[in-house]
Amino acid sequence: MAHMVETMAYAGELPWHGLGVKVIDDLTPEQMMQKAGVDWSVEKQDLITSGGSTVSNKQALVRSSDGSVLDVVGKGWNPVQNADAFNFFEEYVRAGDMQMHTAGSLNDGKMVWALAKTNESFELFDGDVTENYFLFSNPHEFGKAIDIRMTPIRVVCHNTLTLSLSQDSNSMVKVNHRKEFDSAEVKEQMGIAKEKMEQYKTMAEFLGSKRYTSENIVQYFNEVFGSVAKEKVDGVMPFTSNNAKNAMDYLDTQPGANFAQGSFWNAFNTVTFMTDHVQGRSNDGRMTSSWYGRNRRVKLKALDKALEYAEAA
Repeated sequence: MAHMVETMAYAGELPWHGLGVKVIDDLTPEQMMQKAGVDWSVEKQDLITSGGSTVSNKQALVRSSDGSVLDVVGKGWNPVQNADAFNFFEEYVRAGDMQMHTAGSLNDGKMVWALAKTNESFELFDGDVTENYFLFSNPHEFGKAIDIRMTPIRVVCHNTLTLSLSQDSNSMVKVNHRKEFDSAEVKEQMGIAKEKMEQYKTMAEFLGSKRYTSENIVQYFNEVFGSVAKEKVDGVMPFTSNNAKNAMDYLDTQPGANFAQGSFWNAFNTVTFMTDHVQGRSNDGRMTSSWYGRNRRVKLKALDKALEYAEAA
C-alpha cells in the first residue's frame, strides 16, 4: 500500500498517528510550512499535445519544487498557494490565540494541510480533557475545495473529530477555486467557533449522563457500523458486523474508558478510538480516512446516533 503522507512536521508531543518530524514549539506559520516541506508553489501551465497543439480550456497544475503535475484543471480554476494557506493563521498565532501543531502534504502534494491548536478546551468527568484545533486543508486537485474545520481532540486517547461550524455537517468553511481566496471573509465565518465548542461540551456532558443497556449498546454499534439487528437470536441481540462486535470488545478497554463508564460518551469514543487507532492497514491511511475519508463520516454518524440513543434512554 502506498503511503499517503508525503511530508510532515509536528510540534509538541508525537501525534496520535505517530507520523512526522519533530520541530520546536512556537514556530510561525511560515516556519512550520518550511519544516513541513510544503514551501512550494503551484502554477498553471498550458497543455501541449505531441503534435504541438495547445489544449483549449485545460491547464496542468504544476508544482514548483519538482515540476510534477498535480492535476489538470480548467482555466477558471484558481489555485491557493500554500503560503496563503499558512498565512491564514498568522494573526492568530501572533496574538497568542493559536499555536501551529502539525502540517504536511498528502497524496504526492495533492492535499496540503495545517493543524493549529487553539486556547479553547474543556474538562469533564474529573479529568477527561478535550482540546480544540483548526484543520486547514488546501487541495491542489480538481473537484476539491479549500476546507477549514474545527477539530476537537480528546487528550486521554488522542481521538479526533472534525466538526462543521454550520448546521451542515459536511461543510464547515468551504471555498471553491472558482473565486479568489478571501481570508478575511473566512475568518468572519470562524467567529462562531467558541460557541460551537461550547455546544460540543454540552453534547459530551449529556452523553456522559445517559447510560446504555446491554441491548441498546449492541444496536448502537450495529447501526454505526452497518445495520440494526431485526430480531434476537436465542434471546440475545446479535451483532451485524465484525466492526460492531470488535467495538464491544474495546468498550471497557480503550484509553479513557474509566471516564463516564457505562455511558453513551464512552460508547461514542469507542467508535472514534477504533477509527483513529485500530482500523486500516497503516497510520497514515488511518489519519487520512479520519480527516477526509470514510472514517470521518463514520465518526459523525456515531455522534448523531449516540445523541439519538441517549435522548431515548
